[in-house]
Amino acid sequence: PRRPLPEPRSGDVGAGKLPGAACLHPPLGRGGFETPTALGLLHDVTVSRSSATPCQRPQIPARSLTRVSPRAATVRRCAFLTTDPDVLDGFVTDDALAHQPLRELGWEVEEVSWRRVDVDWDRYEAVVLRSPWDYQREPDRFFGVLESIERSQARLLNPLALVRWNLDKSYLFDLESRGVPIVPTLHGRDLDAPRLEALLLRLGVDEVVLKPTIGANANDTFRVGRGDAVAAGAALECYARREFLAQPFLPSVLSEGEHSLFFFGGEHSHSIRKLPKQGDFRVQEEHGGDIAPVRAPRELLELGRRAIAALEWPALYARVDLLRIAGDRFGVIELELIEPSLYLRCDPQAPGRFARALDAWMKGEE
Repeated sequence: PRRPLPEPRSGDVGAGKLPGAACLHPPLGRGGFETPTALGLLHDVTVSRSSATPCQRPQIPARSLTRVSPRAATVRRCAFLTTDPDVLDGFVTDDALAHQPLRELGWEVEEVSWRRVDVDWDRYEAVVLRSPWDYQREPDRFFGVLESIERSQARLLNPLALVRWNLDKSYLFDLESRGVPIVPTLHGRDLDAPRLEALLLRLGVDEVVLKPTIGANANDTFRVGRGDAVAAGAALECYARREFLAQPFLPSVLSEGEHSLFFFGGEHSHSIRKLPKQGDFRVQEEHGGDIAPVRAPRELLELGRRAIAALEWPALYARVDLLRIAGDRFGVIELELIEPSLYLRCDPQAPGRFARALDAWMKGEE
């Protein structure tokens, strides 16, 4: 349960400082302020910027080189839900790496934009949310499309109920109530100068990160510290009539980065470390972040599994993002269940693991 408090909420740890960023989303109308603070206890996993090999941009195998397994009696159709090509310009996506292993299991994969209006979803057995990376601009329209898929013969993955729950980042409070350590987070709306100061006091820090409750790609994310009038002004303008989350800015994002653990069919597949570029705070590669494969230690894997076990619905795919809070304490900063980049290129076995998990899921083996 979330407990109202007299202050507003804001952002995200490890996001960029965007003093001149424009507010991309319309204001919302609810208010409140909330403060869960569970922390987890883990060991040191510091990774230097040069200690791991960066993930290279994907090299997609030619279609002519793929073979369908003789075990596959019939070809089954699967749609990877994406967005229009012009929207994906500037983004790195490697979902096509899963096409070949899926074909070898008897699946024909087609990339389909969620913005298309002429799609017969009954043509597919499965529709997998992959890169609809502009859905946050029109969430109502996006969920209308998902509801259409749900009414068809196709199976939507991840399931619609799970996607709805994961849409608003306030799901962090649900995870905390189920015993999952999270990065300290406050929730609020209608930000003004007194409330911003109250956030700093409540969190006991000199810098906070403010982000929208519904958002992606570090859009409308601000790192705001005492005395930073430019960043504060931009954040106040953006959240004057809008909900937000607030979290302390954690220096570990600069020295160690953000750890991401990937789970397919409930099983851990691979892990990466994301570091922001010099002079920035955003870890996304679209903002210059450095992405490298890492071997997650047992303690981080256990925390990731706790987050997956806390879900009310099973997930075909999940990405658990973790940050060091202090000392050897880590917390979940996000649990991505809608359209996370899966960084399949960072582990040569990952595309096959994903394909096998999807195939087993559709066979009822999940």
